[in-house]
Amino acid sequence: MNRTAIFRGLDADNLELLKSLFERFSCPAGTVIFQQGIPADFLYLIISGKVEISFKPYDGVPILISHVEKDGLFGWSAVVGSDQYSSSAIASEDMEAFRVRGSELRRFCREYPEAGQDILGRLANGVSTRWTDAHKQVQSMLLQGMMEKG
Repeated sequence: MNRTAIFRGLDADNLELLKSLFERFSCPAGTVIFQQGIPADFLYLIISGKVEISFKPYDGVPILISHVEKDGLFGWSAVVGSDQYSSSAIASEDMEAFRVRGSELRRFCREYPEAGQDILGRLANGVSTRWTDAHKQVQSMLLQGMMEKG
C-alpha cells in the first residue's frame, strides 16, 4: 500500500492503521465492478489496470465520463455519504485495486481526526486531478459526507 501515490509520505503509524481497513480486489477486463444506483459501499484505488466510468441519464443511453488508471480513485460516492453510486464502473483492462468501505473510512476519520484530515486531503487530491480547480470543492464534499453519514 505504501507504494501507491496516495499513501506515499503518510506517517508510518497512520499507514499501519489504514492497512487494516483496505482489502485487495481484482477482476478481469469486462467486469462490472458496480452499477449506477446500487448501494455505494466501496472506494477503490487502482494498483494496475483501467476502469471506465459511465453515467446513464434517466431517459438515455450510458455516457462514458472518464477512464481511471493506476493510482486513480473511483467509487467515491461511498465516501461522500451517498447512498448509491452515481455512475457505473467497468474494468476495461484486468484490474488490481485496494478498496475500503466508506463507512469504515468515516469511522477511522472520527476516531483519528488528525490522520483523517490528512487522508481526506489525499483523497481530494486523487479525485480532483480529473477536474481543474476542484480540489477545495471535493475536499469540502468529502468532509461533509464524513460528518453527515457518521
